Amino acid sequence: MKRFYKDVSVDEVDGGWQVSLDGRAIRTQGSKQPQIVPSRVLADALASEWQDQGEEIDPGLFLFRDHADFAIDIVRADRDAAIDKLIGYAETDTLCYRADPEDALYRHQQDRWEPLVEHLENRFGMRFQRVSGIVHRPQAEETLAALRHHLETLDDFALAGVTAMASLAASLCIALLASEDTVNDPMSLWRDANLEEEWQADRWGRDEEAEAVRKRRADDFSAAQVFTTLAATR
Repeated sequence: MKRFYKDVSVDEVDGGWQVSLDGRAIRTQGSKQPQIVPSRVLADALASEWQDQGEEIDPGLFLFRDHADFAIDIVRADRDAAIDKLIGYAETDTLCYRADPEDALYRHQQDRWEPLVEHLENRFGMRFQRVSGIVHRPQAEETLAALRHHLETLDDFALAGVTAMASLAASLCIALLASEDTVNDPMSLWRDANLEEEWQADRWGRDEEAEAVRKRRADDFSAAQVFTTLAATR
């Protein structure tokens, strides 16, 4: 698609901020609702995505647009369903499923994952079930209830960002940690989520195609984390 606009602007509107192209306010791709976001800095980032396009529109340059549309079209339409999906990631969270204790990988998982899990346990006043091996063990109802209570406090945009991160990391723990306003190095959390995959690649060798996929997923995680941070910056 060729670029069809010249001017990109950001306006404060009822409910937040909105990007306009040649004076026409942007709407979501799905339901065609006004794409109004909660913070000026996020609106500025969305505007930059449109401003930086060349003569041909490159969808790959829209790092934040789809997250904003997901928040408005999907999360807002059914918050309970969005939260249920996130609770599902907690049930099979990567950080809770570890190698057998006699396996060398187990020690690495303990060193890297245990402080992260304990941090969330202390924050929310609950306890995760740790599992060695692949046999599923359900999390306690009290644990899921505490997580659900926290998720219900998040706005639609935070839930959208957390959903994207949890999906990529296969871990609600990682997503929640990456969304904290005190996180210093969110990509270290991404590396933690991929600890086992990196361990296997170091042992058995790296494949160029697999590395490209990992790089793309890391970039997607980073974009989701930045989106979540921008949406929360008032």
